[in-house]
Amino acid sequence: MLGKISARYFASCKTGLNSKFCVVLGSQWGDEGKGKLVDILSKDYDVCARFNGGANAGHTVVADGHKYAFHLLPCGILYSGCKNILGNGVVINIPSLFGELSQLDKNGVDYKGRLMFSDRAHIVSEILKEADGFAEKRKGTSAIGTTKMGIGPTYASKALRFGLRMGELADWKDFQEKYNYLVESASHAFHVDNFDKAKELD
Repeated sequence: MLGKISARYFASCKTGLNSKFCVVLGSQWGDEGKGKLVDILSKDYDVCARFNGGANAGHTVVADGHKYAFHLLPCGILYSGCKNILGNGVVINIPSLFGELSQLDKNGVDYKGRLMFSDRAHIVSEILKEADGFAEKRKGTSAIGTTKMGIGPTYASKALRFGLRMGELADWKDFQEKYNYLVESASHAFHVDNFDKAKELD
């Protein structure tokens, strides 16, 4: 009976080769070539989107003799006909984002109107990066080897409902109030003392 069900199931499976939608997932700890595959596929797609993760990993792309180190940006940004999206599951470190965009500016890559991000994507604050580093240090020999880029604590702040979202930048006064609450909550939750809020807000 099970054999007949399996045969019927696999006979009806589609390869996705003619699909208008493609998902690239990894099941390891990175370094399995996701970025390279996305780069190959992006030239034939209208949209290239990230749905999770942050600037803790990344990949290098060489295009027109220029080398680009991407950690946040989808590599579809290098194809003029491709729109690029950072979805609501991505955690965004704003200085890292500007750093990657500066590579494009330097080499004349026009991304105007082709880069979008969800207003619900969470922001990686410097206090969350500090929390990441402190947590690793406290674990001593049991440390798991994070990149200390604040990814884990940012997802934790999202789950604990004191995180900051990109859309909250639209109202600066409101953002500052929520930022202060983030710092207060993160200081308590992750045992971070004497964080310089003014420097980051500036």
